[in-house]
Amino acid sequence: MQASLIHPSAHIDPKAQLGSNVRVGPGAVIEAGAVIGNDTEIRAHAVISGNTHIGSGNQIGYGAIIGAEPQDLGYKGAATRVVIGDNNVFREYTTVHRGTKEGTETVIGNNNFLMTGAHVAHNCRVGNHVIIVNNVLLAGYVEVQDRAFLGGGSVIHQFCRIGELAIMRGLTRVSKDVPPYFMAVDTNIVSGINRIGLKRAGYSPEARRAVVNAYKAIHRSNLNLTQALAKLEETETTPEVRKIIDFIRSSRRGICAADVHDTSDDE
Repeated sequence: MQASLIHPSAHIDPKAQLGSNVRVGPGAVIEAGAVIGNDTEIRAHAVISGNTHIGSGNQIGYGAIIGAEPQDLGYKGAATRVVIGDNNVFREYTTVHRGTKEGTETVIGNNNFLMTGAHVAHNCRVGNHVIIVNNVLLAGYVEVQDRAFLGGGSVIHQFCRIGELAIMRGLTRVSKDVPPYFMAVDTNIVSGINRIGLKRAGYSPEARRAVVNAYKAIHRSNLNLTQALAKLEETETTPEVRKIIDFIRSSRRGICAADVHDTSDDE
């Protein structure tokens, strides 16, 4: 077991738990109740607040604050926490806040990359292999599914969901859900699908074509949403289309509308 490397100016509460080969930089603070996994780096002036559980192989950037109390006027000191998986990167000044109601938590999975100034509010759930670019703001209870890409300065309203492999262009604002594989732009608008992301993720041409057809049925046909979903259930059987259907059917906030002027997915 390799010893941890702790800078003399770092403050680590005796009740914090550190694994092996943890590096802690100058001026960093790790509070009581924090659990830090093996091979994790806490860079200078980062703060890990109490009851934060961080897995192995993570990098916590300069000045990042992980596990602070939620920005919620209803929060009255309830016992809540942040749970983070393995091999994530949190760049400079990212903030991740713990849950707001008693016993709840904010959860971030594995292999995610959160860039400078990104904010993850209370009770959010971020999946795996997600990229969150500079200054993206996730409000409370937002869900971001695996391999989504959130462009710089994007803003996601509370309780919204961003589907698997969805992409948001920079400065996009949404207060509705973005279905899997779709591309969000502007304010509550989708404009085609994440073709490049699907291709890079290894989806076959047939699977990509099925996603395009599903997008067209939902947003470019004469059918209303209920009719479009029913038609897709009859005619499309791929797992990708099934995922889109299930996501939309489980939406509580509704889904983003289509850009009526966009023809990028015409064939």
